[in-house]
Amino acid sequence: MLRFIFLRLLQAIPVILVVITVTFFLVRAAPGGPFDSDKAVMPEVKAALEAQYRLDLPISQQYFAYLGDLAKGDLGPSFKYPGRDVNELISAGLPVTAELGAYALLVALILGGLAGIMAALKPNTAQDYIPMSFAMIGICMPTFLLGPLLVLVFGIYLEWLPVAGWGDIPGDKILPSLTLGAAYAAYIARLGRAGMLEVMSQDYIRTARAKGLPEWRIVVKHALRGGMIPVVAFLGPAFAGLLAGSFVVETIFQIPGLGRFYVQAAFNRDYTMILGTTVFLSTLIILFNLLADILAAWMNPRLRAQLGESK
Repeated sequence: MLRFIFLRLLQAIPVILVVITVTFFLVRAAPGGPFDSDKAVMPEVKAALEAQYRLDLPISQQYFAYLGDLAKGDLGPSFKYPGRDVNELISAGLPVTAELGAYALLVALILGGLAGIMAALKPNTAQDYIPMSFAMIGICMPTFLLGPLLVLVFGIYLEWLPVAGWGDIPGDKILPSLTLGAAYAAYIARLGRAGMLEVMSQDYIRTARAKGLPEWRIVVKHALRGGMIPVVAFLGPAFAGLLAGSFVVETIFQIPGLGRFYVQAAFNRDYTMILGTTVFLSTLIILFNLLADILAAWMNPRLRAQLGESK
């Protein structure tokens, strides 16, 4: 297992390097610059700003200078927030984004897990078709459409829930969490159904039924651990995707998280903020995928045996 973890971490280095390189050159290839605005700036002032942020250097020197700073853990200063660096901005927005992602993942696990288990217990019946139909709708409906619909129904028509903010008014975290978690609940429902169907057809499940064990005990004690392995394997990229996908939801509901800084950085051509957030999220995705693989191996004895044989 240790060798497996070491190899995965070793493989992550070129992946992150490719992400840094592609993002670095793409943001600079976009039209405009961080100091272009409607208000005219004197040429000497603009030249001084570019020299301060090393934008007057050839692009290859800028690239290697950024890699050197990154190796020290320095993501650089923000071009649009004077006196603040990217590390500080990420630290300020990450707790809110992580909290939103955790709530959304909880919503996805509860709704998707229950729907998948219910569908698998009675396949090809109404108990199967109804939740899987909703799961397909959840997969197809993007967050930028679902969010305004939930706001329209529960916030404006029914006036049950607040439509903006985070932690200021009771209930203002419900609609953002539902909006972000709905699509992942749909994926978890389909993965859970497939995993449970495979496990429920195994010999040891038929043996447990032949012994006269109650159906709920068979599901909870015998089938659930093996049936949820696909869901567990999905949790790593799911949580990382929730963090990255929260940008749209944070914009819709005016949540002061990392997504707001990232969206504003894209509009403002804040190179270092775009790069720093992309590198940070890419690293999180790799780490969460690794954690999910380790957890799946712990739940699956055959996979643990394969990893042990590969030593």
